[in-house]
Amino acid sequence: MLVAIDVDSTLHDYWEQFSAAALRLHGVHLPYADQRAWRVDALTPEQVNEVVEATHADEAIESAIAYPGAAEAVQRWKAEGHEILITTHRRPEAHAVTARWLERQEIPFDGLRCGWKKVDHCSDVGVALLIDDAPENLEGALARGIAVATIRHPWNHDLLQQRPEITHGDDWHALASGLRPLLGWPTSP
Repeated sequence: MLVAIDVDSTLHDYWEQFSAAALRLHGVHLPYADQRAWRVDALTPEQVNEVVEATHADEAIESAIAYPGAAEAVQRWKAEGHEILITTHRRPEAHAVTARWLERQEIPFDGLRCGWKKVDHCSDVGVALLIDDAPENLEGALARGIAVATIRHPWNHDLLQQRPEITHGDDWHALASGLRPLLGWPTSP
């Protein structure tokens, strides 16, 4: 099975980086629990772009730490014969630093794509499962017949309430456990 996995807020805690940069650059405090959408009303669109650029700089990418259990889950999927496509909305120029980060975090992958139109690309290459945090990506993939899964965040909580077919967990251990039937594993560890 071809499994596509997002990076920011899926493989690591991007919100911590984003909110720290918003505070440092613009003096705006963005509590995680208050982010009910991936829209940041406390910042102008230009400020959001500045924060994203700061958090997608090479040093910021390299300083991220994968969520506990993420590397082990992806390693197991790879060992079981699944293909792993890492797909992120980071700028294409972040490809090399993102690849180095994945390797340092011991997250195996067969392909890495940095760029927009993630769901279109997933559909075009035959992705069977997309693991992502963004509601628009989850809904877009479902509309194209792609199974989806996510780590629960405040901004996708409402969608998870409305769409019980979305496999989810509060952390990578719970998510990997919930995905066992879909990925063809027995339900016991």
